[in-house]
Amino acid sequence: MENVILVIHLILAICLIGVVLLQRSEGGGLGMGGGGGGGVMTGRQAGTALGKLTWIFAISFLATSITLTVIAAQNSAGSSVLDGLTGQPTTEGEGTTGGSNVLPPVNSLLPPIGSDGPALPPVSE
Repeated sequence: MENVILVIHLILAICLIGVVLLQRSEGGGLGMGGGGGGGVMTGRQAGTALGKLTWIFAISFLATSITLTVIAAQNSAGSSVLDGLTGQPTTEGEGTTGGSNVLPPVNSLLPPIGSDGPALPPVSE
């Protein structure tokens, strides 16, 4: 169901872009100023028909947007990104409790203070 509405939504978006680009630029914002008459529909009728078609596509686009939002909210109800994490939640100042650590503890990497530590291999030049 969600995929069908999504496909309709995308088709409406493409149609809305096309209809808006077909309309006459009355303000001359792009410097073209719109065309004269000629063609099947002229002047005011073309603007009225394309205006109505734009409103229909825009209202349909908004309806599918709201529908997709409601469906997405229903699918994610009660779940969170944090629900998928393993281990116990930690607070500041505490270490991890029971989670899988990526790094070993720092104490296992460093030799105790005052000891010579492990011998390093000789450097050959």
